[in-house]
Amino acid sequence: MQEQNQHIKALLERCKQNDTTAQFEIYKLYYKAMYNTALRILQDSFEAEDAMQEAFLNAFTKLHTYKGEVAFGAWLKRIVINRSLTQLKKNNKVDEVNLEVVSYKLEDEGEPLGDIENVDSIKVKEILKSINQLKENYRMVLQLSLIEGYDNEEIASILNISHENCRTTISRAKSKLRNMLKPAV
Repeated sequence: MQEQNQHIKALLERCKQNDTTAQFEIYKLYYKAMYNTALRILQDSFEAEDAMQEAFLNAFTKLHTYKGEVAFGAWLKRIVINRSLTQLKKNNKVDEVNLEVVSYKLEDEGEPLGDIENVDSIKVKEILKSINQLKENYRMVLQLSLIEGYDNEEIASILNISHENCRTTISRAKSKLRNMLKPAV
């Protein structure tokens, strides 16, 4: 792991010198993960490819701003997510919904699928399929939260919404997902 980090640091230094061979090596190391991230957000392979390419170009031109405080992959992923969200907004695919602020404490926060019986019987593909069937804002917050691993504060910042709105949207999205995954009686 340490050796891998040293290799990436060396490649990044070469990238700062506009070494195209080093840039291509960085691209090869990260393109699959970044493409998958963009694809989960955009739901279109061509748009995901474009967003990923633009994110890499942006990362290479802004590499001097990378301070090394987080892993390079995490920094790059944030650029890919932001680029993908910008593309979604550009395509008018995101329906912005103003949700009222919920003042009561959310009881189910932290238990994504807690009240579903037989969670073990639910396949990952079923869960992902159900998430993809949710309306856009619910799908987006669940992907950022459950799949990408961002916390509520980071999601609120990424989506440029209030923390309360984010918390409410995640709660409602989880509730909707639970209902979709409950077996029909």
